Amino acid sequence: MIRCVGVSVRSIGAVLAAGLFTACTSAPPRSGVVTLAVLSSPNSLDPRVGSDETSQRAHQLIFDNLLSLDDQLRVTGGLASSWQQRDPLTYDVVLRRGVLFHDGHELTSDDVVYTFSSLIDPSFISARKGAYRVLDKVTALDRYTARFSLKEPFGSFPIQLVMPVVPSGAGPGLRDRPVGTGPYQFVRFAVDDRLELEAFPQYFRGAPANDGVVLKVVPDEIMRALELRKGTVDLVVNDLSPDVVHQLATDKGMAITESPGTDYAYVGFNLRDPVLRDKRVRHAIGYAIDRQAIVDYLRRGLARPAVGILPPVSWAFEPNVFQFTHDVARAKALLDEAGYPDPDGGGPAPRLRLTLKVSTNEFIRLQAAVIQQDLKQAGIDLDVRSYEFATLYADVLKGNFQLFTLQWVGVSDPDMLRRVFHSKQMPPSGFNRGYYENPEVDRLIDEASAATSDADRRRLFGEAQQRVAEDAPYISLWNKTNVAVSRTGIEGVKLTPSAEFTFLREVTKR
Repeated sequence: MIRCVGVSVRSIGAVLAAGLFTACTSAPPRSGVVTLAVLSSPNSLDPRVGSDETSQRAHQLIFDNLLSLDDQLRVTGGLASSWQQRDPLTYDVVLRRGVLFHDGHELTSDDVVYTFSSLIDPSFISARKGAYRVLDKVTALDRYTARFSLKEPFGSFPIQLVMPVVPSGAGPGLRDRPVGTGPYQFVRFAVDDRLELEAFPQYFRGAPANDGVVLKVVPDEIMRALELRKGTVDLVVNDLSPDVVHQLATDKGMAITESPGTDYAYVGFNLRDPVLRDKRVRHAIGYAIDRQAIVDYLRRGLARPAVGILPPVSWAFEPNVFQFTHDVARAKALLDEAGYPDPDGGGPAPRLRLTLKVSTNEFIRLQAAVIQQDLKQAGIDLDVRSYEFATLYADVLKGNFQLFTLQWVGVSDPDMLRRVFHSKQMPPSGFNRGYYENPEVDRLIDEASAATSDADRRRLFGEAQQRVAEDAPYISLWNKTNVAVSRTGIEGVKLTPSAEFTFLREVTKR
């Protein structure tokens, strides 16, 4: 009997070449309906609650954001036709007229007030609430205008309005039977199987070019690749490893679409550690790691060496910052300066020993092995310890590490600099998990957050990026390249920097 689940990624070529499809797949999808394979079921179809990746992908199809992001991650119109900052504490948002929910009623400011008021309601439980810490209240000025009043100036506030709007009065049932204004309306949801959506003909931007979308849950990567080959799945977005994408790219029945992404991989340091507190040691590690080799061989080119936490596509990205090259001689010289000379003149004894904590993900473990070998060339003995993600994450939050590797997913807001590098954002208050402190960086970030013009924010955030890069609380590894693998005959695939599923309304199937 053929058994497909659990096949190693290393054997993907043999599995695909063997054509082991009959025992592993189901009937082909309906004509005109685009079927995508996803890793898991959405946890909640209520966009105020569901924060996992599949939930957010579903929200992008069923709902619309009040404001949106363009390809440079600047805030632009969505359900709102315009918005205006009246003063440092007040934003007025004007809605488009004639936008309909799937049940036929028109979107009004009451829906906007309800959506965002719930996110600042102490009794409402949501992982998104932290983004609205400065929001005081939301009021309706008229049928199509909503006012957002802040507790303090916050220049990044408009990006917090890149949030789906739900119908006023929507209760707990929204998580399982959503009603939105998006291009697709809910049909059926079978947990751990599929979410079925059909085109909404009255969508305010125009009816979708296809009949509907199915998000099919296929947890196993080999199975996702097999279902693409068989035709029971039309498209997979960012849910195949570089090795599998490389294999499928040789198939004439497949098309590959790429775009620069926003996911960011890095090595983090505990700056309370007496060894890693020394910037020369951190710089030595940065020079020792061959980031281009990781991109070329482990990522198979589906990434680019990262400059910092903000992606190059961002309007606030600062390219003129300190960057590491691969320079083992420089790494050794810095370790000499820091007081870690070679103890045996090029022999096997290390200059120092450090511990790197990583997840059990296969790619991450391979990447850690490469970093381990790179550091060995500079005289650093790196003990790599892998943990289930929950355990690793708990240790990182507690500061129980010397070095760790993680990824930031979907970085779009320059306010990430505040949340990750400001000294007041150390756990549990924020994401400064390495306990980085630099008063000048704090000042620049504070001024950027309070600035009201994009020019001032761009300048201040740029200076903060320059100082953070020089201090190296992180070693930037790579920014992910978004990649979609589709069957030939699927046309209109265009990936945004955040790889949102909104492009699906333009996809056709023949």
